[in-house]
Amino acid sequence: MVQNVAAMLPDLEPEDFHLLSGVEQGMRFSEWVRREKLPEFSRLTQEDVDYRLDRCLDRDLIERKTIQYEGYRLKFEGYDALALHTFVERDSISGFGSSLGVGKESDVYEVQSFEPMALKYHREGFTNFREVMKERDYTSDREHVSWLYTARKAAEREYEALEAVYPDVAVPRPVDQNRHAIVMEKIDGVELSRTRLEDEQVVPVLALILDELAEAYEQGRVHADMSEYNVFVNESGITIFDWPQSVPTDHENADEFLERDVENVVGYFRRKYPQLVPDDVDVPGLAAAVATDDRDRRRSLLGL
Repeated sequence: MVQNVAAMLPDLEPEDFHLLSGVEQGMRFSEWVRREKLPEFSRLTQEDVDYRLDRCLDRDLIERKTIQYEGYRLKFEGYDALALHTFVERDSISGFGSSLGVGKESDVYEVQSFEPMALKYHREGFTNFREVMKERDYTSDREHVSWLYTARKAAEREYEALEAVYPDVAVPRPVDQNRHAIVMEKIDGVELSRTRLEDEQVVPVLALILDELAEAYEQGRVHADMSEYNVFVNESGITIFDWPQSVPTDHENADEFLERDVENVVGYFRRKYPQLVPDDVDVPGLAAAVATDDRDRRRSLLGL
């Protein structure tokens, strides 16, 4: 498991970050950065590189290989340290709190800013790189792609999507983004998958989710990865999160992704509340009503 690097941040010196940045730069061209290239990439002397390598290895921020040649690459802890250092320098973060959730493709922590916020580290490509390469269209045109690139592009894409739809769509407010990390509004609520709704709430909550997807479409975005695991429910409504796979509405597959999103959401409600959401719900009709922002049509199809 990736460790929380916040505690070691005060012990790191500016030259340590120069070394980490140098390794990061070198990884743009190859998975492992040759030791002799590090003075050039980091703008440190060879003697300083030697000293900083030992410090960063001791702190588990980088790793070394010696087969064929001596090379180095960042571990996710090192990449986390670079992003966190940048947020601190920008005054986007002033304190670090506890974990809010650890998933297959991201880790989320509570952080302190002008108010409690959430810091999301993207982990795409770290544990299952080949699978991510197949699924993410932003890797298709690059000859050499590292997990740093896929994680950073996921964060950039998610931040771009949040900026595009906020505040018209119920999403976390975006605050800052650097490398593979995003600072955003901390949302209180319970994941839809872990919620048991009262009978009278079921169809209205489903309708509310479709309303938000319709507003996102109106703002030019399709989520493209909707499920019961990226919707929070609370007393004031819902919040939709996890937007790294979103696409603009002019994407060639946007309508296909939109219908899949609607099918995923409706399918979840069908399975969990079969007595309230029948199998014959017109998913293509609902998707079309989302794309045209026809609220009355959506409610009619849901029997409201």
